[in-house]
Formats: sequence, C-alpha cells, structure tokens
Amino acid sequence: MIFEKQANNPLVAVGYFFKGLRMLLSPELRSFLLIPILINLVLYSIALLLGYHYMTDLINQAIPEWLHWLRWLLWPLFFVCFFIAGFFTFTVLANLIAAPFYGKLAAKTLLLIGGQAEAVAEQPIAKVMAAELKRVAYLASRGLPLLVLFLIPGLNVAAPFLWALFGAWGMALEYFAYPLENQGVLFAEQKLLAKSIRFGALSFGGLTMAGLTLPIINIVVAPAAVIGATVYVHEVRGH
Repeated sequence: MIFEKQANNPLVAVGYFFKGLRMLLSPELRSFLLIPILINLVLYSIALLLGYHYMTDLINQAIPEWLHWLRWLLWPLFFVCFFIAGFFTFTVLANLIAAPFYGKLAAKTLLLIGGQAEAVAEQPIAKVMAAELKRVAYLASRGLPLLVLFLIPGLNVAAPFLWALFGAWGMALEYFAYPLENQGVLFAEQKLLAKSIRFGALSFGGLTMAGLTLPIINIVVAPAAVIGATVYVHEVRGH
C-alpha cells in the first residue's frame, strides 16, 4: 500500500479530522460510538474525581491556614496538570480498553463510505489488543526518555516542543492503526506509511492531541479521530 502525495498536505489532513467530527452524527455509526464514548466518559470522570480528592488533601496539608489565598492560585494549576496528565495517561488507557470497539467503528465507517465491496472485516479482539500493546510499548520506549529532558538544564527548554511533536506522531500512529489493521497492514508497515506522509500525519495527530486535552470535548475526539483516519486512509490510498 502507498499513499498519494496529497496525503502529506497538512490542510488536507486537518480536513479529515473535522470530517470525522461531522460523521459522528451519522445514524449508521451511532451504535458503534456508544461504548467508546462511555469508556472515555467513565475514565475521565474517575480521574477528575480522584484528582480533586487527592489535590484537596495535598493543598490542605501543604498550605497553612494563613496562606489560604494561595489555594486559588493552585487550583488552576491542578486543572492544567490534570488535562496534560489525562492526555498522556488516560487517553492511552482508554484507547487500550476501547481498541476492539474502535476497530469495529473503523470497519463500519469504511463500509459506509466505500460500499460493501470496499469494506474489510475487523480483526479478532486478541489480535487487536496485541497490536495495541505493541504500539503502547513502542511509544513508551521513546516517550520515557523524552521526559528526562525536562530535568536537564538547557535541554528542558526544548523538551515541551519535542514532547508535542512526539505526542502528535503517537496520535497519528494510534488512529491510523485501526483502519490499516482492518486491511491487514501490520505495525511495521503502518510506521512506514505514516513516515511517507510525515507532515500530514503530524498535522492530523497534532490536532487530535490538542482536542484530547480539552475538557468534555475530549470524550468525542477519539471516536472522531478513528472515523477521520479511516476516511483519510481510504481516500488518499494509492491504486
């Protein structure tokens, strides 16, 4: 499989993400969206409640009563940290749990846009989970060393930018995987395909990453990215 040159255009890539958002309203896809959205809603709600509980205790213990006014400064910081941590932690966990359902969503999307002849049956759950764990291991093996840069004076200035690029790349690999796996394309080839449209992949992944950091909206961003990536792969695939 190859991708056409237009797939590397950032504007084209971003357009497919928004197309995925619009297709969330398709009646044919509703039954495939319910469980992934519920998974995201439950995980983010649990994370927020736990974060609020432990942050309250931490602030009460660390800030003396006479400095209680500082609490109003710390709470915004908590929410910023929560949504950053939520993206890097709970997004990975949510995608791991929802992977089989995203595979079904990608298959149904392809059936919807390509017709019966174009649709490919989704992969067995065991194979999908194995592929998801392989992607998580790949991202972790490269993401963890990047975290060390935040601790190194001088290099920590560049760390946020490098982390943002890596996050965009990781999201591109994550969401391209569902339609590609349904067509029998394995992880090694998925990486090569993404590299062949690096600017497009980073644009699509970067916009997805930004959406996943937004409260409430992030609940529907992941399914929209699966749909958008499926349309993206289908329409820019070389023949």
